[in-house]
Amino acid sequence: MYAFDISTDSKSDLYRELAAALDSLTAGEPDAIANMANVAALIWQVLPDLNWAGFYRNVGGELVLGPFQGKAACIRIPFGKGVCGAAAASRETQLVEDVHAFPGHIACDAASRSELVVPIVHQGELLGVLDLDSPSPARFDAGDAAGCEALMRILAPRII
Repeated sequence: MYAFDISTDSKSDLYRELAAALDSLTAGEPDAIANMANVAALIWQVLPDLNWAGFYRNVGGELVLGPFQGKAACIRIPFGKGVCGAAAASRETQLVEDVHAFPGHIACDAASRSELVVPIVHQGELLGVLDLDSPSPARFDAGDAAGCEALMRILAPRII
């Protein structure tokens, strides 16, 4: 059993400790699905004010639902469609303060108001995306984006 006592006093401390926990959980484990499942659970447990946390995997040039925490979700998302598809197509983090203002947003959960999607790239190959949703508008900021990008740099070689 894993137990992590992660400080939420400051965002930089939170993401530094979250990175150490992610590293500990995934180090030496070769199974990509197991690693994504544990990371989704860890993020869900630690980050406040989320209603969905999980992964979409790049399978044959489209995003396919991977391990997650939250309500049942859309299973397949084409590249370029919605926030996740935009992140996959551009390979750039998408930080959306109001999902209702995002053209083509896919509403898997009507309660979601803001979203952060981070592409997971290893050696030039898009492996998938990390998707975080919140019921609060403007829940995510540049600190969250940078912190989650750092997390995905650790995870990427462990999910190939």
